[in-house]
Amino acid sequence: MRHFRFVIIGAGLRGRALYREAIKHRDYVDVVAICDDYKDKAEDLGKMVVDNGREMPAIYTDYAKCIDEVKPDAVLVSTAWEAHIKIAMYAMEKGIPVACEVGGAYSMESLWEIVRCYERTKTPIMMMENCCYGRIELLALNMKRKGALGKIAHCEGGYRHDLREEVCDGENLRHYRLQQYIHRNTENYPTHEIGPIAKILDINCGNRFVSLFSMGNTPVGMEDYVNRKNIEKLKGVKFNQSDVVTTLIKCQNGETITITLDTGLPRYYSRGFLVQGTEGLVCEESQSVYLEKDWKEEQWDWTPNMKNIDKYYEQYEHPRWVGYKPGEGGHGGMDDLVFNAFFEALDQGKPMPIDVYDMASWMCIAVLAEQSLLTGQQVAFPDFTEGKWILRKNEFEVE
Repeated sequence: MRHFRFVIIGAGLRGRALYREAIKHRDYVDVVAICDDYKDKAEDLGKMVVDNGREMPAIYTDYAKCIDEVKPDAVLVSTAWEAHIKIAMYAMEKGIPVACEVGGAYSMESLWEIVRCYERTKTPIMMMENCCYGRIELLALNMKRKGALGKIAHCEGGYRHDLREEVCDGENLRHYRLQQYIHRNTENYPTHEIGPIAKILDINCGNRFVSLFSMGNTPVGMEDYVNRKNIEKLKGVKFNQSDVVTTLIKCQNGETITITLDTGLPRYYSRGFLVQGTEGLVCEESQSVYLEKDWKEEQWDWTPNMKNIDKYYEQYEHPRWVGYKPGEGGHGGMDDLVFNAFFEALDQGKPMPIDVYDMASWMCIAVLAEQSLLTGQQVAFPDFTEGKWILRKNEFEVE
């Protein structure tokens, strides 16, 4: 692996976590600069680098100045959602490869701009959608490719995570989510749900999303939390973001998808991942696999078979996970694996496994869901590949 001079732009909770769990142990990566609007956040992350036995990175509050002066080999963009695209494009125009953190988009124009930017500059950009590298997600992908699930008909996914405390403490944390939840209503964080499903369904590679319909409840969770926790500074604030947003997606090849944003009510964490085919299913919530060939009778009570997934890992474990020990890797090892894939692609000069077309197709769900929630109508997806999806091949994590 060749050596990389690396810059981290965005030193908040996510930037620090990614350094700690996916970057600091890589002896071939030197973090030479850190940039954040808040200088103290950048300095705090710099101290983490020093504590890891490395030199203190240069500290910046202006991302353009940082990129221009440091001229790194690659950058990580882990800022607030609304800044991802403009920072990524600035780096790409300078020929600097980008690892871009996830989130939803704010306009379709910005997505077309980053697609055009890539097509013009050919600068590599990868969306760091870690859930694509989850163990159960890659198990389902491998089972699908080996024909164990038959023809895939329906998939489900979710970002089901109680964020009430984090959102309501946004001012103290200097975190962007509070203002998003006050002013916007959409499927604001779609890529965790849709990323692994898109790879399983060959989206942009012989298949595509064609339409979307979203519904959301009248928000009650955040206001209730504010009142019960007696958070004075948020008393009387009206939150616009639905507690639960359910989105239905139809694909060119006939599959259906349900994704769910569920962040405003008390609940346990779940990605709600489900893949159903003509010969079986994989279910994250019950940590189980059901294959028709393994059962002679209809299963009315599946409870005794929940958590049966280990025997299917033994048979269908994806090569990325064979022998892999997550250690301190964030999110059960997913953060580590997605960075492995990024640096491998850069080192070997290969296409990014989660490319700009994936990025645009997944991020645009936030724009389309916002339109659907406002109008109560089904909306159409743009084709960011402009027809290239028909002949493109899905090379994501092929054995």
